[in-house]
Amino acid sequence: MNPILPRRAAKALLLAAMLGSAALGHAQPGGQAQDLAALTQEWADQALAQAQGTSALPLRMEVEVGALDPRLRLAPCERVEPYLPPNARLWGRSRLGLRCVQGATRWNVFLPITVRAYGPAWVLAAPVAAGATLSEHDAVPAEVDWAAEPAAVISNPEDWVGQTAARTLQAGQALRQSMVRAPEAFKAGSPVRVVVQGPGYAVTSSGRALTAGAVGQNVRIRMANGRIVGGTVSEDGTVQAAL
Repeated sequence: MNPILPRRAAKALLLAAMLGSAALGHAQPGGQAQDLAALTQEWADQALAQAQGTSALPLRMEVEVGALDPRLRLAPCERVEPYLPPNARLWGRSRLGLRCVQGATRWNVFLPITVRAYGPAWVLAAPVAAGATLSEHDAVPAEVDWAAEPAAVISNPEDWVGQTAARTLQAGQALRQSMVRAPEAFKAGSPVRVVVQGPGYAVTSSGRALTAGAVGQNVRIRMANGRIVGGTVSEDGTVQAAL
């Protein structure tokens, strides 16, 4: 399963939210907090159902609607319309807007919501020290809430086995992209081989790394003549640079 799927899921939920807004535009009348909470729950449930119906993601979605500030006193409204505020999404902790579009007094309020997306992941079986290399025995499959944290879940073992821990990891944590990184191919100050690519030619030279480098990272190398070039670390430890 692709580790970028949580972002795709969020986009699908955003689309469903827009569709849901149109579908529930003629909302139930009433200005009481419990009526608004029920309306929000219905709107969110329908948006999630639409998202799941158009997506192949193996996620079990749940939504929990919070409460309005009890100090609010809202005027009666004949038509309340739920909507997703700008930059908000139906993923993790978020909020939905509720606005009165038909009533003597127009108002606009926000309800906190929590969207959970349960799906398969890999959970650490024991603590892992920062910088340690992860093996296939370090994690076990489990169902977790993908939306519990911003970083995407890593669901393919090949995307974390052989990687190093970016920080100290605790048992029970679901593996996410921010937790691992590629192992270092060389350290700062190490001699490295640089392959300079040009139109129809390739020249190999040597230099010293100004920073540590891992496969796929962009690094800077000081060449023998003092010139500094940038390039990408290859799997064999060489740096591919272009003029």
